[in-house]
Amino acid sequence: MVTTLSVASDRNPSHLPPRYEIRRLTLEHIPWALAVVGHSNVFCSPLWAKVYPKDPAGLMYEVSKAGDYLVRHQVLSGMSFGVFDLDYKFKRPESEKTGGALYFDESDPSADSSKILEQMDNPLVSVALAYDQTNPLDMEQMGPILKCLPLFGLLYGILEGLDKRDPSWKATEPRQVLMRNATSTRADYEGEGLMKKLAQFLMREADYLGYRGIQIECAHDAVCKTWLNPPAPFKGELVARFDCKTYEMEDEEAKKEGREGVMVKPFAPSEQVISKVFVHL
Repeated sequence: MVTTLSVASDRNPSHLPPRYEIRRLTLEHIPWALAVVGHSNVFCSPLWAKVYPKDPAGLMYEVSKAGDYLVRHQVLSGMSFGVFDLDYKFKRPESEKTGGALYFDESDPSADSSKILEQMDNPLVSVALAYDQTNPLDMEQMGPILKCLPLFGLLYGILEGLDKRDPSWKATEPRQVLMRNATSTRADYEGEGLMKKLAQFLMREADYLGYRGIQIECAHDAVCKTWLNPPAPFKGELVARFDCKTYEMEDEEAKKEGREGVMVKPFAPSEQVISKVFVHL
């Protein structure tokens, strides 16, 4: 049963099973989206769950607050979407009355992945966030999330250094290039193809609106595969890539101490390959 909140249409169908629908994310969805992104990355990511294994519950709660600007900026762009489960069974009656709620208990540092999922009592199960390149992220306001996840900024810096494209790919006015940042699905909904269908919906929607391309940084094999292999007539381009298993850099702390040439692998023990992909629409 499709509701009036669905953004899918005959022009751009969702291709999802009937129990799911795609909606444009709005301000009221920001806490839910933060929860999905935070839980997915802290507990399930082949990158972040490996490099930040200590106190996952505490990090999850911190990310869900520190990432507010990152999510809010993209929601305000009007080009961020989510998959909602129309058959979702609320765990608490008070959640059903409001359409959904979060019940995070920051006093419980021992909470595991399943326990935190129980605290996420709402029907938002997958998100794809994006913003227009001509309205970039404010690095000062990104401070809290970069402090929370220091390697987040390093990852983007490495990919930028490996990007050898001519600057002509960049947007000169709105609705030319869409920037993707945050692809997450709730752990209890993985394996149903939600990420792929939502990604392809976004590609078609961006194309319809006049965008010529979408850029995304991928820290998961399935995400990379989806964006490198878009539906025709779109074409995926691998712009840059590095392997967390082998990437090395000089240890800045050792350098400050006068010990030159000490090399470290900042993303160990993750073995994830990180990619920057551009989809030509």
